[in-house]
Amino acid sequence: MTNPNDGDLALFVNLRDDKRYLVRLKSGGQLHTHRGIVSHDDILGKPWGRIARTQMGTAFLVLEPSSADLIRHIKRNTQILFPKDIGYILMKLAVRPGRLILEAGTGSGGMTLAMALATAPLGRIVSYEVRPEFQAIAKQNLERANIPPGIVEFKLRDIAEGLDETDVDAFFLDVAEPWNYLTQVASALRGGGFFATLIATMNQVIPTVQALERGPFGLIEVEELLLRPYKAVSSRVRPADRMVAHTGYLVFARKVELAEENFKDQVSNVKELEEDDTEPGGDEA
Repeated sequence: MTNPNDGDLALFVNLRDDKRYLVRLKSGGQLHTHRGIVSHDDILGKPWGRIARTQMGTAFLVLEPSSADLIRHIKRNTQILFPKDIGYILMKLAVRPGRLILEAGTGSGGMTLAMALATAPLGRIVSYEVRPEFQAIAKQNLERANIPPGIVEFKLRDIAEGLDETDVDAFFLDVAEPWNYLTQVASALRGGGFFATLIATMNQVIPTVQALERGPFGLIEVEELLLRPYKAVSSRVRPADRMVAHTGYLVFARKVELAEENFKDQVSNVKELEEDDTEPGGDEA
């Protein structure tokens, strides 16, 4: 996308206070702010990265929005995932074009949007939600982001009643008690399929891991990501005064076909080998 066209989303950044606006451009349209008005006609057909000014002289940087921008600006009625967690989850679930991905707990659709962008144009996302008001907002958010039809299918159902799909590549479970739905997850995943959930407290992590240990899952991991921003001013680069610390615990696993006792023995052997490799001189020829 070289130049912005009618119907494109644009990110306007106020260079005075860093306030940001995600706007759909249209011929004759205007962005109204407390710092004045920017005409869309001054943007259309001209290169991204230009400065546009209001009649009050306030400068706005006009940019093509990133995936993170799209997710930050969605309408929400639930807590959404942070980009730092979303990006890592996409990698751990091996989300890429052509994949079939299941999601349970659509919420406002932030993760749905990220997976749709990552799997397009050949992939498919099926997202289950039990609350119609949440699903309606998620649909609006994906439409606003210009997600092509056919990539995401929304289903209004409690997954405790079962899932329609089998042999899926990956499953993202975003519910308060994930341990109660692992039977449904296992029935949908193909052998070796990828599983992930994000939960807020350690009280939720423990029963989730216990349920995963009962199978048919292996390679269970529990992780937390901390992202520390810095003030990017060359004369005084230092950590920012504030940061978003805990956002959630990430739990990952793979669906496995090995017998439970054999798998535990295998994991134990792998851990012993890893410990041997960390000993002094362990990497010498």
